[in-house]
Amino acid sequence: MVSPSLVWFRDDLRLADNPALRAALERDEPVIGLYVLDEESRGIRTHGGAARWWLHHSLASLAERLRERGGVLVLRRGPAERVVTEFVTDASIGAVFWNRRYGGPERAVDAALKSSLREDGVEVASFAGSLLFEPWTVTTGAGTPFSVFTPYWRACLHLPTPRRPLPEPREVPGPGTPPASDDLDDWALLPTTPDWAGGLRDTWEPGEPAARARLRAFLRDDLDTYDAARDEPSAGATSLLSPRLRWGEVSPYTVWHETVDAGAGGRFLTEVGWREFAWHTLYRFPELATKNLRTEFDAFPWPRLKPTALEAWQRGETGFALVDAGMKELWRTGYMHNRVRMVAASFVIKNLMIDWRRGEEWFWDTLVDADAASNPFNWQWVAGSGADAAPYFRVFNPELQAKKFDPQNRYIAEWAPEHVSGMPPQPIVDLGETRKAALEAYEHVKQAPRG
Repeated sequence: MVSPSLVWFRDDLRLADNPALRAALERDEPVIGLYVLDEESRGIRTHGGAARWWLHHSLASLAERLRERGGVLVLRRGPAERVVTEFVTDASIGAVFWNRRYGGPERAVDAALKSSLREDGVEVASFAGSLLFEPWTVTTGAGTPFSVFTPYWRACLHLPTPRRPLPEPREVPGPGTPPASDDLDDWALLPTTPDWAGGLRDTWEPGEPAARARLRAFLRDDLDTYDAARDEPSAGATSLLSPRLRWGEVSPYTVWHETVDAGAGGRFLTEVGWREFAWHTLYRFPELATKNLRTEFDAFPWPRLKPTALEAWQRGETGFALVDAGMKELWRTGYMHNRVRMVAASFVIKNLMIDWRRGEEWFWDTLVDADAASNPFNWQWVAGSGADAAPYFRVFNPELQAKKFDPQNRYIAEWAPEHVSGMPPQPIVDLGETRKAALEAYEHVKQAPRG
């Protein structure tokens, strides 16, 4: 009796180096791929608009690649625990495989499914496919999680070298009659009225083939200048792999080994480590997007929200060139250079005195690479409330940052040309006065109990 294997795809939309897919193929039964759009399970964060655009195209790419190899990708919508359970029963599935997730609500869903399916006699196995180092394997000498990056990464580098990536399968034998699937277009992941995604289409090609091509191009053309030029937003020295890793179109194992094989690594692999540290932090603190990791920041006296100031920041109309350029790049492309992200985040938190959660929510909705760990982790880093955070009193002056990292105004001219043509908007705040006010407000945090 045929008992197909089910591969439950999540944030691992690829065929190469996919341990769950490899395990399914080794069972020597037909393989069915499943993706569940889960917007109902408690605590699981709904994708933002830019992420939904990327997800649509990445799923279309994955489905086509599976079809080319004889396989099938079934789409279903609903709470994952119910959807997967029903699918296993209806399709007479004999084994279910997935690559692990690390958010608190996601782990709860996966644990419940693993338990119930095994009770029903279904083989279930999960694998490490999204992180180089499982969060529970990296601990201090006292057996506790790390809260500072440098010793965390040093401990990671003393662990066994991450495994080599698995090859891409040539064939994925599907069932004789594929199960019914939702139509991807019916999920309405793409914007229609208005269609604001023109810039995303001009900038990105989602999918595994484009991800692998981007990795090769970066290693060939940009890695040598990465260390020296990574902070210059106009230099083009960054990898642009963050959305590829976020959606799992390329695995961190592939990035790691192809970088090492290219005879380099250094600072670039340390940035991969920063991503790992973000997930390490989310694993132990699932409320990262809503609560201060350092509880003394609960005492920070955020003023009443100023909608006009927040809207000016979102539109890139603050009157500060580097901030405005970054926010317009974000709206147009779903991406912002990392140095500019720090400046834009510092400005909204410390010059506009707006709660970091409001900025995090905007980035969540507009970034193609926003994930549940890195996005809030980095916002809390800038705010001073997170793990190994920048001190709150470190305020990124956008004018000095522009002079240092965009001295020729190339980045600003591309994204906010009004600032170089003599027609910029008036600054909405005084940098000196707002910095002083922010530091005065920080006194409340300094006097609060540390946690």
